[in-house]
Amino acid sequence: MKVSVRWALAIAVSGLVGAMVGQTADVPMAAGEPSPSRTEHRIASSSPVTDVIASVISLRVPLPSTAKAHPAACDRLSYLRYRSTDGPARSVDADRVLVAQPGIFEGAGAFESVARNTVSAAAARGRHIEFWALDRRSNCLEDHTGTQAALAAKKLDIATDYYFHGSPVNGRRFGGYADGSATAWLGDVGLEQTLRDEYDVLRREFPDQAARKRKVLCGGHSLGGFITGYFANWDFDGNRATTGDAGFNQCSGYFALDTVIKAGGPNPIRGVDTPDIPAALAAPLAAASGELTDFYPVLRLPAVINPETTNLLAIAGLAARLNPDGVNDLVSRLPQNPNIDATLRALLSKDPLMAATGSPSIRDLYATNDAVVGALLDDNSQPLGFLQASVGFIDHGPVQDKSFPVPNGVVAAAPALGSVFGPDRKAAPSVYGDPRVVYTWDDYDEVTPNAYTDPSKEVTSIAQLVRSLSEPPLDFTEWYFPMAINTDLVQGTAPAIAAHYLYRDGVKRNPVLTLQGDGGLGLGASDNPTDVPVTLHGYNHIDVLTAAQRQNDGRPEQVSTRLAAFSGR
Repeated sequence: MKVSVRWALAIAVSGLVGAMVGQTADVPMAAGEPSPSRTEHRIASSSPVTDVIASVISLRVPLPSTAKAHPAACDRLSYLRYRSTDGPARSVDADRVLVAQPGIFEGAGAFESVARNTVSAAAARGRHIEFWALDRRSNCLEDHTGTQAALAAKKLDIATDYYFHGSPVNGRRFGGYADGSATAWLGDVGLEQTLRDEYDVLRREFPDQAARKRKVLCGGHSLGGFITGYFANWDFDGNRATTGDAGFNQCSGYFALDTVIKAGGPNPIRGVDTPDIPAALAAPLAAASGELTDFYPVLRLPAVINPETTNLLAIAGLAARLNPDGVNDLVSRLPQNPNIDATLRALLSKDPLMAATGSPSIRDLYATNDAVVGALLDDNSQPLGFLQASVGFIDHGPVQDKSFPVPNGVVAAAPALGSVFGPDRKAAPSVYGDPRVVYTWDDYDEVTPNAYTDPSKEVTSIAQLVRSLSEPPLDFTEWYFPMAINTDLVQGTAPAIAAHYLYRDGVKRNPVLTLQGDGGLGLGASDNPTDVPVTLHGYNHIDVLTAAQRQNDGRPEQVSTRLAAFSGR
């Protein structure tokens, strides 16, 4: 039976919609290897959470010999390691280690705030834990030379000249965004390889399986929850008779950050499981999916979601990190091209006419760098729910209801749309092209009640968000997300997946903590008797990662507080 690529594309789209989001210590080079098998480098940080040490770990874990041609850098796995300043130097000596899978279009840097806050909260309880933020193997194709050099020199022009104008940094020039044959190998980097990569990180860093089972907590954000669900149910050698390699025996519990720990694709209907693809269709559908990922290995769109625009978000964060009150520092440097123009219009237009005509132009708005980042990510501006955080509100200029892509009233009348567009009322600047009106940004703890928000709904500091966007060497936003992960999530009966997806109760064998924002995506419930679900007031999809250590009600941040408690159970 032949199944068309159209069916495979439908699978990919369904997965995308549901998922939407100093010092060095080097291990000596192993014999015969071209690079050190493990490296660890301390990361300098401006974080106000100063009792946490962060470092980037790189492990040499080559792809299978059957993998298509790929850069040598892609034979390594990386993660960000966060630990207490007065905790043990070795991970195996920590009380617990939380290991987190990122969401769609998300890199390890997205966990910067929640990782620091959680480690700090546990230390206050007298426990020394670690938080590991995993980076997908595909991120080896990214080039952060410009951003990191600009951050070190405190000069935005270094980054914009590098990415936009071909200027060199330390003799290196930006080679453009990878496509075609340069990304073909990602067509085979799907669910199986992603799970294997996490397993290999755990085995390398915790060689003793009993120690892994006792100390490791596995979890993720958004799409990362469903990947973790498969991990719990996976058998890495494909043999039920040997369970030491089973996913549920690598973790002592699971944590979900605005997601659920559940194998399969996202399903917002509680108590209803998505039916398995019948065995007669599974193999031909998997073959069709393979055709799709061979042709379309990276999930990218002509605008809004593609490598150039996800990198642009990091540069916007950099501009605000270096000069939060600077006016139009990034906007004045943006190149004129269809992708960037269409992205600005799609995300920031105040009404359908502006989106269709480009008039007034977003480039004519006078706004501080903080206000630009706020407009791009705040829940009262950003139209897409999977990109929203509660970071304050726009100030020093008149605003109006934002009616693009949908009017505020439509979402209010159809609450189900809240998972797509977010439940919060949207606002847009009213004045463009007038240098006397410069829009600024009130941080989460500076907001006064208005028609759109109030302090109880603001939880993330814009200052810390822009730091997370620009400082970590493994970035917040992901340039190259493998399409195969999306297609695989809903194909549990495909032969290659079914050979390892041997358990349906792996999640239920360990306790679960589920933390979901009341303005989050609503990705469903785990329906797991071991689950402890918590709803967080004022939190949107990104807030579960970025919320400030101290909240407006005077309480400590709730995600990190609850994770710290969960790690000590």
